[in-house]
Amino acid sequence: MIRDQEKLNALLDSVSRFVRERLIPVEAEVAEANDIPQEITQEMCELGLFGLSIPEEYGGLGLTMEEEVNAVFEISRASPAFRSLIGTNNGIGSQGIVIDGTGEQKRKYLPRLATGEVIGSFALTEPGAGSDAASLRTSAVRDGDFYVLNGTKRFISNAPQAGIYTVMARTAPEKKGAGAISAFIVERDAPGLLLGSTDKKMGQEGAHTCDVIFEDCRVPAANLIGGKEGGGFRTAMKVLDRARLHIAAVCVGTAERMLDDALHYAIERQQFGKPIAEFQLIQAMLADSKTEIYAARSMVIDCARRRDAKMEIFTEASCCKLFASEMCNRVADRSVQIHGGVGYMSGYAAERFYRDVRLFRIYEGTTQIQQLLIARHLIKGAQG
Repeated sequence: MIRDQEKLNALLDSVSRFVRERLIPVEAEVAEANDIPQEITQEMCELGLFGLSIPEEYGGLGLTMEEEVNAVFEISRASPAFRSLIGTNNGIGSQGIVIDGTGEQKRKYLPRLATGEVIGSFALTEPGAGSDAASLRTSAVRDGDFYVLNGTKRFISNAPQAGIYTVMARTAPEKKGAGAISAFIVERDAPGLLLGSTDKKMGQEGAHTCDVIFEDCRVPAANLIGGKEGGGFRTAMKVLDRARLHIAAVCVGTAERMLDDALHYAIERQQFGKPIAEFQLIQAMLADSKTEIYAARSMVIDCARRRDAKMEIFTEASCCKLFASEMCNRVADRSVQIHGGVGYMSGYAAERFYRDVRLFRIYEGTTQIQQLLIARHLIKGAQG
């Protein structure tokens, strides 16, 4: 749902200009240094990009889902590292608090997340619990006015610079399954919280992940999200439904950037006395990419409107994430092919994006997990 088209257009124009003038010119620098310049981060704060989805009463922009995906389309035309930095504050790092947090938790944390003063992170994945998230082993044992957490979380986005972590832990260690999992807000300076070394990844330089380790980490009982034990897995699933739609929008924006780069290269590159854009097999790759991007964009917008209308989007969000992430990788492959030898050279955008987008098919639920979720939901619906 778009509430005010004129205001949204003004925001999108500002974001688009920021992407063109500030983000794209420093992409290579970010990749080389594996870090986003502080002045760029500060400008992102000033634009309100850390608070796109956080309610206005807590200092955010309070965008609807449809408004948010339109903003993400624009942001994601730059290197995924920039979107990753703001993504956790707008998604998995804040939405558990937005959706299920107590009033006090919202008042304490959301304003700082909205301004970018604090970076949020979401700690669910473990060394032995990835796709099978319900099997996580991190424990949280009540001790008076505190919980004592023990365990390790792995591949946690923005963990190296995060100020707070939304952590899923088992409050009834003797019980198996999702019903014994609770969600906690853990501050960076909590005693017993340790960080591993920053991971070295295939791509997405400038977007940092690392292990988050809890060794008798003491967390105030007041930081149990919602104030009740056992609701953490449901909170996580609600957050991930929304996150999958957000990532699908990221895939669309990134694919549009790659197609734009490939198109301009094809127009400029000459072989056999004419631009390679005039060759029909090049045109086929361009046409296929445009068609798939259009389909994915349409899916994302439709799903966002459904969510804004308070409709269940469990299946549709998985469909969007599945299709858009696979589409984005096909577009990346075609972009490298159109660029030819240049597309394989390190330091060029086509090569960098080819590595960057491979992650889209893995996080927030792999392609195969999305297939299982969609099929199971279909079967359940058919069986009544």
